[in-house]
Amino acid sequence: MKIATWNINGIKARQDNLVRWLEIASPDIVCLQEIKSVDEGFPAGPFLDLGYHLETHGQKGFNGVALLSKKPPEDVQRGFPDGEDDVQSRYIEGVFSVQGGVIRVASIYLPNGNPVDTPKYPYKLEWMERLRRHARQRLSLEEPLVLAGDYNVIPRPCDCHDPAVWAGDALFLPQTREAFSQLLGLGLHDAVAGADEAGGQYTFWDYQAGAWQKNNGIRIDHMLLSAEAADRLASTTIDKTVRGWERPSDHVPVICQFDYAWA
Repeated sequence: MKIATWNINGIKARQDNLVRWLEIASPDIVCLQEIKSVDEGFPAGPFLDLGYHLETHGQKGFNGVALLSKKPPEDVQRGFPDGEDDVQSRYIEGVFSVQGGVIRVASIYLPNGNPVDTPKYPYKLEWMERLRRHARQRLSLEEPLVLAGDYNVIPRPCDCHDPAVWAGDALFLPQTREAFSQLLGLGLHDAVAGADEAGGQYTFWDYQAGAWQKNNGIRIDHMLLSAEAADRLASTTIDKTVRGWERPSDHVPVICQFDYAWA
């Protein structure tokens, strides 16, 4: 089973690229971020034609997450079930039946947090704490769990081309990395870091200053796995080819292959 995450940076602008990539890669489940569309405005037709089921948690013009899957989920959770109000659409979770049980997959678009001297940064840290609490509850279920998405976190210095450039950025501040470390400390496995301990594998290249051509990238798209999911992980890849396509997203897909099959 292939499970992927991709910040598409606007579904209407990137629809053709997504269709093309789905035809090539044929993932079983895709976690999308920054769809930038209300639910009823998502152009579902081309993806339904490819045989994908669609679940969205959209927002006009900003944010928004979605799950594309070759089979529909058994259950869907939009937002955190903690009772706190949040007008921003950043979390969707689906439970999928697989042989031998279920796998729980979430698409996450964590707040950017910049500028750091505004309420945006405290909101980022608060949201990360809510995610940590939610992940702890889900981990108590002792089932395969995949928390996939754009975390807007550079976990290590080797996950960016030049740490000095990012020193004062919300993505790389010590408080941000500590919050991410606390999330991992629950027992989650960072699939990309585990496949490349030396770093230098990026998932995002800015549109400015020739970042893609110079490989001035950062790793902010992550696949965090429960022990039950990590035990069935076969491979992790970053599909950089799509960054060279016409009108690309500034992010590229991350794909995990698991030893699971649909029920």
